[in-house]
Amino acid sequence: MPAAVSQRRSVLIAAGVAYAAVFSAFALIPAEVGLGHMFYIPVALVALVTSPLWGAAAGALAALLYCLGVVAHAKVPSADIVTTSTLIRLLTYSATGITIGWFAGQNRQLVAQLRILAERDGVTGLPNTRAFQAAIERRLAAGRPFALLVGDLALPEPARDGDADRSVAASDALLRIGEILGNTLGAEDDIARVGDRAFAVLATLATGGDAARLAGLLEQALAGRGVPTRFGWAVYPHEGDNALALYRAADERLYARKLVGAEIPGTPALRTVSAG
Repeated sequence: MPAAVSQRRSVLIAAGVAYAAVFSAFALIPAEVGLGHMFYIPVALVALVTSPLWGAAAGALAALLYCLGVVAHAKVPSADIVTTSTLIRLLTYSATGITIGWFAGQNRQLVAQLRILAERDGVTGLPNTRAFQAAIERRLAAGRPFALLVGDLALPEPARDGDADRSVAASDALLRIGEILGNTLGAEDDIARVGDRAFAVLATLATGGDAARLAGLLEQALAGRGVPTRFGWAVYPHEGDNALALYRAADERLYARKLVGAEIPGTPALRTVSAG
């Protein structure tokens, strides 16, 4: 069960306990009508983890339980139920639930947006290393075969501070590369920028041959746009049963291919890009 769902359920259970506790207190503490203010606690708890609508419903429930508590309390006249104060109590309970529910919803949206920003690369908009690591862990937990591809792009060195034109050009190039890779890969594949000139891919492939063919396809797509690239790959579980082992195997294959200049059969030779 996801942590957020578990936490939400725990808060709702706590709200139910609070409703029961406050209602029971009417019978235990004689003539203490002021206990009705304690219903704000469960109303707030419900509203915090749901929505304004449910917050209003929680407020209405609190008002109903308050009225029932008044009836059950022998020393409080039942005539006190049908009064303007009872309507005011209903309105205040519900308004409290609506207000807290609205602000809680806005906060959840903000947190969700911040989470997305925290897991995205600022230049390409692709997932970053943190998000990619989470994607690997999900695939490892599923236990189905997949391939990890790590690519090193032959791009000029990053721009120095103050070189605005070169910085913009480099950012545009990385953005285009991310788009090319995204358009070449399948919908179920994961891609991320994991370094200044490094991209990584997760694909549902079962063999090294399949991973090699995908690497060649990606290299060909990028070479056609003047971006020489090498990819190394590793397949789970044959070449590693954890993220670190897979990264090492893919990096070793990438380094070996760069060292000997190995081409994948059926793909064009990579062209050299000048640093200018």
